[in-house]
Amino acid sequence: MHLTATALIILGGVMEGLFSLPVKLTSRWSWENIWGLGSLAALVLVPVPLLLFTVPEFSSVYASAPTRTICLVAFFGLGWGFGGIFFGLGVAELGLSLGTSSIMGLIAIGGSIVPLIMRRQGELIGRSNVALMLGIVVMLAGLAVCSRAGRLKFARNNEVKISGEKRSFRRGIFYCVAAGLLSALVNFALIFGDRITQAAKNQGVSNAAATNAIWAIVFAANYLVNVVYCVHLMRRRGTFWKFSIPATGRYWLLAIAMGLLWAGGIVIYGIGAAMEGSYGPFFAFPLMLIVSILTGNVVGVFLGEWRGAAKGAKHTMQLGVMVMMVAIVVLGYANWWSQ
Repeated sequence: MHLTATALIILGGVMEGLFSLPVKLTSRWSWENIWGLGSLAALVLVPVPLLLFTVPEFSSVYASAPTRTICLVAFFGLGWGFGGIFFGLGVAELGLSLGTSSIMGLIAIGGSIVPLIMRRQGELIGRSNVALMLGIVVMLAGLAVCSRAGRLKFARNNEVKISGEKRSFRRGIFYCVAAGLLSALVNFALIFGDRITQAAKNQGVSNAAATNAIWAIVFAANYLVNVVYCVHLMRRRGTFWKFSIPATGRYWLLAIAMGLLWAGGIVIYGIGAAMEGSYGPFFAFPLMLIVSILTGNVVGVFLGEWRGAAKGAKHTMQLGVMVMMVAIVVLGYANWWSQ
């Protein structure tokens, strides 16, 4: 991988690993308050400015791109939106460390191997593609170890307390599986929206910024779904009033930070992946996810999510993290061989 591209992919992964942190730092709000406001911040602050500042002729870009491709990208954005809802529920249910680890492995399979099979089926036996799949297998092994650590952590009872509320391990796993399968669609948008990217380049947009024509559509669909769902929950549960709780002004800043990290991480990842050429999204996506997982685990430790857990659970989680570090090395070699 090119050094600059690798740095951007890693930075995007760190941002994706951090974006859900405000969920754990806004205990006086309900989940729908912080998730809804964070999604609204991303919806308002990212898609339109992204187009205005990086794709100035965006109307011509979309006019020249195939309608089918635009609709397909919007559909993937909607799917990612529903995945985002389950992501938030999974993190709230299982905690940042285990929730992020469980979700990202499924996203890696769905967002990298599945589109690789669909787009480059005849090249699967190539050395780089075999290495890519090996890297993801190693990553999944690491995630299996992390999942085992989570089970050890939750071993005393299927119902545990997180942030003062009872949480279910089984329900959390269901949320994480749904989040993983649906959230993978964000990379489908990048891979199958390549004709939009090409249309942007034809209008003079730089290679680094061309993918933003895709992200603007994806973000608008994704965050709109999240905002609508959270507003629905706030109306049903009567939690709108929590926005006016005294001494929660910093929660609003955390929501803005959440939205910018969530969307910004994907934008930066897209730039790094584009710099790696046509194979970039296949190799960069799992790398970005591994960095997200590692970031989520580190933050989870600092938040005390593993405080009081048995030593066996902690050591098992450390082993899982080490295995995923090996996966990073394998994925790096896979991309190097593809050049």
